Amino acid sequence: MKLLLLIGFAPFFGNPDLGPNGYLVPMERPVAEYREAGLFSCNNGRVAFKSEAPLEVIEAESKHLRGILDAEKQTFAWTVEIQTFEGFNNALQREHFNENYLESRRFPKASFTGKIIETMDFSKEGTYSVRAKGKLNIHGKEQERIIKSQVVVVGNRVQIRTDFRILLADHDIRIPKIVYQKIAEEVQVVVQADLLRN
Repeated sequence: MKLLLLIGFAPFFGNPDLGPNGYLVPMERPVAEYREAGLFSCNNGRVAFKSEAPLEVIEAESKHLRGILDAEKQTFAWTVEIQTFEGFNNALQREHFNENYLESRRFPKASFTGKIIETMDFSKEGTYSVRAKGKLNIHGKEQERIIKSQVVVVGNRVQIRTDFRILLADHDIRIPKIVYQKIAEEVQVVVQADLLRN
């Protein structure tokens, strides 16, 4: 099956890490300073994937997508732990997903870091169609991607909605021939996240 990773934007800080509230917080500046810099964060976003193969349809989702968006720099970083995905058609399928395909012990997280291409004014409410350009890392394999997204600004909240497709081969996810008709080579990914101003 395939992996999905989170979607989001943001390379902006060298090495993001988890802050006191479980949010991604770059460690190069004090947390208090970020709260005054127009940062939005989320720790319960949703990312889902769907594999439609000739003999089987596989769906799973995680509600543990975490990310941070710097409104001033228009950069963002998202991450999700592979083992938080649930659903699948049975327990054995989930086990194979983690152990054989995504190898979640070796590659525990998927991430997307980058920058919003279009200039946005996060102080103005509205719905914006933008492109997020960045590096999508799944199964330890990084790919440069441009992903179209819808961004809705409402009060102190930023809502992000997007869907895109992932080729398993792009991330070195190998499917045994014996199950080739049950797992699609290309997977659909849907991301929904609400970020709140820090």
